[in-house]
Amino acid sequence: MSGGKVPGMFVQSLQSAACLAACLSSLACMSYPDRTQKAFGEFQGGELSRAQDAYENPETTGSPFLAGAEAGTVALAAGNWDGAIKDFSSAADFVKEVENSALISPESLGEALVTFTVSESAQTYQGEGYERVLLHAGLATAYIAKGDLEGAGVEVRRANALLESEEKLYEKEYKAGGLGHLMSAICYELAGEYDDAWIDYERMRSKGVGTELAERALVRLSKKTHRETDVSQDVAAKVESEETEGSANVVLIAGIGTGPYKQPIIIPIPTPSGLLQWSVPSYTSRPQPVSGLELSVPGGDRTVQTVVVEDIGTVARENLQDRIAWLVAKSTVRAFLKRELTRRLEDEMGLFGRILGDAFTFVTERADLRCWQTLPDSWQAARAFLPPGKHELHLKALGGEERSLGTFELASNETMFVIARTIGPKLYAYPIGGKSVSSEAPPAPTPAVATP
Repeated sequence: MSGGKVPGMFVQSLQSAACLAACLSSLACMSYPDRTQKAFGEFQGGELSRAQDAYENPETTGSPFLAGAEAGTVALAAGNWDGAIKDFSSAADFVKEVENSALISPESLGEALVTFTVSESAQTYQGEGYERVLLHAGLATAYIAKGDLEGAGVEVRRANALLESEEKLYEKEYKAGGLGHLMSAICYELAGEYDDAWIDYERMRSKGVGTELAERALVRLSKKTHRETDVSQDVAAKVESEETEGSANVVLIAGIGTGPYKQPIIIPIPTPSGLLQWSVPSYTSRPQPVSGLELSVPGGDRTVQTVVVEDIGTVARENLQDRIAWLVAKSTVRAFLKRELTRRLEDEMGLFGRILGDAFTFVTERADLRCWQTLPDSWQAARAFLPPGKHELHLKALGGEERSLGTFELASNETMFVIARTIGPKLYAYPIGGKSVSSEAPPAPTPAVATP
């Protein structure tokens, strides 16, 4: 590639940017984990109100999408449903145009991925595909906590549609969407729309996400939808022995642990004509002391453990792997164009020009480490069926804290929710519905939900 072949506008813009980068290299090198370190530390330390305020500050993340997504996740962990809806909605509004474009034409996402920039981090961050899917699942969770099943249904349908768009773009089926399918199915069940609920549970079973929950639900619905021959008879026998007509049930939805974070892979290659440098992100897992939750009724014989319905860590790595070829190609183009800039600067300015060009390459060719860091490592769920009456509910993080949720009086066919989150060994849990008859339980913010 000769100097005369480099686009003039590109060279001129990079010459100006090179001077700025050389002067402000310390600022340019501040990665997303660095700039959000304090807010994330407050989140991990249990100072959730402070963390939410910090993330809502635009200067913390430098991204409207991440400001809303991170703050909304913290609010969800704190049981601040209105705050979660406000923050998640802010992030959703910011990426609405991108989402609408993706729903019309998934190929538009690919076009955006190959857009050239001087530095990957210079682009406005609008979330990875899986993050935008989970954003609407988070909104649905907050709406369920508020007792707004219609609002939750709107969000899970949006999440499912965005996931299908991602799968079409990459021509593969992710083992994802289980959280959205589960909440969608439950909303349909509570509305008495059993055929639609069946479809979502069947999607979970076919994808292998939350299979145990899905199969038991399909057995329950088989009689109402006249599909008795479509379910496992072994599972049917077990369900019939535990779930009697008129049972109340408790649905536990829990975010477990903290998801992976991005680290850079940097390959610098000094050449006689200037520095060549490639840089792409990779995901690194965090330690997960808690493997899941156990919901039990002390003194009774009913104990259930959560199952994974959304493995966020795995989905994040798979989604990045599907995009990595585009990221490498973009980094390669930039590497050669920046080396050509260095050659031109050296011709015009001598050794100082060479130093300036190499400094610009070193500072700007960095992997984009922005990602939604407060996401759980997995979303898990469980469902316990209980006879109507008074029940003390106990929740235990397997590998972490445990606590009594209190005693609740549950009516026949009533559905109660428990929204929970673990961060390290810490356990946060919020009962939704049921009639509290003990002082241990936090006041239920919404009335019980009855199954038709």
